[in-house]
Amino acid sequence: MPERFHLYDTTLRDGAQQEGIQLSVEDKLRIARILDALGVTFIEGGWPGANPADTEFFARAQTELRLTNARLVAFGATRKAGGTAATDPQVAGLVAAGTEYICLVAKSHDKHVTDALRSTLDENLAMVNDTVTYLTRLGKKVLVDCEHFFDGFRANRSYALDVVRTAAEAGAEVVVLCDTNGGMLPNWMGDVVSAAAGIGVDLGVHCHNDSGCAVANSLAAVDAGVMHVQGTVNGYGERTGNMDLTTLIADLQLKYGWPLLADRQLAELTHTSHAIADIANQPHLTRQPYVGHSAFAHKAGLHASAIKVNEDLYQHTQPELVGNDMRMLISNMSGRASVQIKAAQLGLEITDRELAGQVTDMIKQREADGYSYEAADASFELLVRSMTSQLTEPFELISWRVLTEENTDEGVPRDSSEATVKLVAKGERQLVIGEGNGPVNALGQGIVKALTPAYPQVAGYELVDYRVRILDEVRGTDATVRVLIDTSDGVHGWTTVGVGTNVIEASWEALADAYTYGLVKGYGLVEAESR
Repeated sequence: MPERFHLYDTTLRDGAQQEGIQLSVEDKLRIARILDALGVTFIEGGWPGANPADTEFFARAQTELRLTNARLVAFGATRKAGGTAATDPQVAGLVAAGTEYICLVAKSHDKHVTDALRSTLDENLAMVNDTVTYLTRLGKKVLVDCEHFFDGFRANRSYALDVVRTAAEAGAEVVVLCDTNGGMLPNWMGDVVSAAAGIGVDLGVHCHNDSGCAVANSLAAVDAGVMHVQGTVNGYGERTGNMDLTTLIADLQLKYGWPLLADRQLAELTHTSHAIADIANQPHLTRQPYVGHSAFAHKAGLHASAIKVNEDLYQHTQPELVGNDMRMLISNMSGRASVQIKAAQLGLEITDRELAGQVTDMIKQREADGYSYEAADASFELLVRSMTSQLTEPFELISWRVLTEENTDEGVPRDSSEATVKLVAKGERQLVIGEGNGPVNALGQGIVKALTPAYPQVAGYELVDYRVRILDEVRGTDATVRVLIDTSDGVHGWTTVGVGTNVIEASWEALADAYTYGLVKGYGLVEAESR
């Protein structure tokens, strides 16, 4: 490991350029605090002066952001052609941001200088020299991102290296080699980095993922001697994104053995990934290495049998080291070991091999009928509890019925539904009518009204997602359908499944499981009692 190594996060600037991401100033402050707690070296906050939000962020950061591990960095460009750094408004904005560190982007591809910047190669070098010299004389510590460096090196090696040399001689602390178009491959990295290293300045690397090699390219650059790596949490960024910093951190710490973070910080890696995804309003990538929901999920029965003996046999590292969990997926591919391990994770021991075999056979039969338990842990747990005599039903269904009316009168909802629900809860028979916008909503309202006298906590249960899939499309409207329902009490979330040729029947099964599971687990009870 190098004597000094920088983890440089650019989620707030480069990551925010991803399609669909729009971060408010408050969002950026929250993310910065999470990144600081994780333990990164630098947090690139944005481009002050480029837009009002970034300018406000740096202004507020000076009084509201108290970083303990990281250094905040302001990002900007070298001065404009033909001017001076001392009079350049954009450079003045960088100074006004009040950060100790500034990162400048500079052109290092000759064609970008002449065609995009519409300047000369000599003037571009002067822009780099003038801006870095000016900022360092003001006491700023400067990093220089050499944009399009790798492509520029392959097109005009001597000029790309001249840009690195100019930045170094002007006082840049680190010169970052950028694979801006993301087209490099790992076995190309070493020679390019080695050539730049001959200049004698600390080097960094900034990789995009357009060839699917951003992490691999960054590791190849590390092997070639860079001591500074830039990336974003979850690989956010333009086009196919930037290098995923969560993967790189885990690789360097767990594979290279470099103690970049404290163990407690590394154990927050999964939480950090998910928390930032939530703030950015992005779906989390389930197959993301290390921190994805499926990163340590096992479905095949052969895998489960081996894992039951030794978890390391089908896992490249221990999931808890990065704050994740090993999960068993229950499906028609599951064997007895899969079911036993999954049940144990839910606190249900099935030590009897014959009983475990019976549960496994039942699951395979139900999967063949259309059920899917890998996405419905709650229904799986209820099934296991039922078959192992560990389930006390909180209510008994007598019957249900749904009527749906379409009304064309103005001022009246077009689709109004009415559900009649009869059930027994705590010995009391309930007959209620629920009204709703559609039959499933009406059934949900009905079951809540019927259960509330016995279980007030169900008033806090909320259906948060409802998904229907047709399983045998060739049968048209007579097809079997699978319904998955996500339910929450505001603290816990759980998923249940129902199957049938009647979508309302399948929905009722998933709804009934949802309320049964919540009551069996005691969810919402404390909140209900406090009311």
